[in-house]
Amino acid sequence: MRFLAIHAHPDDIEFLCAGTLALLKQDGHEIVLATVTNGDKGSLEYSLEETARIRKTEGRRAAEVLDAAYHCLDFGDYEVFEGDAQRRRVTEFLREVDPDVILTASPQDYHPDHEASSRLVREAAFIAGAKNYQTGAAPATGKVCPLYYMDPAEGTNLFGEPVQPDFIVDVSSCMEIKKEMLARHESQRAWLKAHHGMDCYIDEMEKWSRRRGETFGLKYGEGFRRHRGHGFPQDPVLEKALPGDLVKILRED
Repeated sequence: MRFLAIHAHPDDIEFLCAGTLALLKQDGHEIVLATVTNGDKGSLEYSLEETARIRKTEGRRAAEVLDAAYHCLDFGDYEVFEGDAQRRRVTEFLREVDPDVILTASPQDYHPDHEASSRLVREAAFIAGAKNYQTGAAPATGKVCPLYYMDPAEGTNLFGEPVQPDFIVDVSSCMEIKKEMLARHESQRAWLKAHHGMDCYIDEMEKWSRRRGETFGLKYGEGFRRHRGHGFPQDPVLEKALPGDLVKILRED
């Protein structure tokens, strides 16, 4: 199967679901990574253009760890909004990739780009199969793709309240891969320290993963929720694609 992980910024995927992607890759699935923005505001040193170039290069280098493709939709940071042009752009991209399963940003999160990207991807996943919704050269997929939400940052919404996942994936065996992928976003250490007060982003990622896992009896974990809205497939395809002993179900269907 082809799994598409699409989030707002370069490094979001690595923070939140790189371990699960590594497990899927090891089991023979195709992995595609994408970011809605090019990360152009994530620097105190470089221009918009240079920051975007650096961050897209880092995104590609991180994807190479999984021998995966990386795509950037080239929205600017803080310029992700719901609108006709934006929705058509994301829908066209989903048609180009034609994934079997989509993993995307949580609809509740601290960052406006995360929440806006989540909404756009959800809308595009539903629309991509509609032939008469014209977006570009890519044909309509003729289907609604199964959709999953990654954990929000630190497992909390924008008010700092816990967000409960449907299930946790045990990523303990893949933490070194996850660290390697995140380490390739090296430009972000200075930015996150200055803007977020996060001194070592790899240590913070490990702490989040440990906290999510230990809550449910695992060393390290990543949480997911399946989108259960009307019209979306409800077969637990992501859960089934992973070895059963690595998935801890918290919400029964």
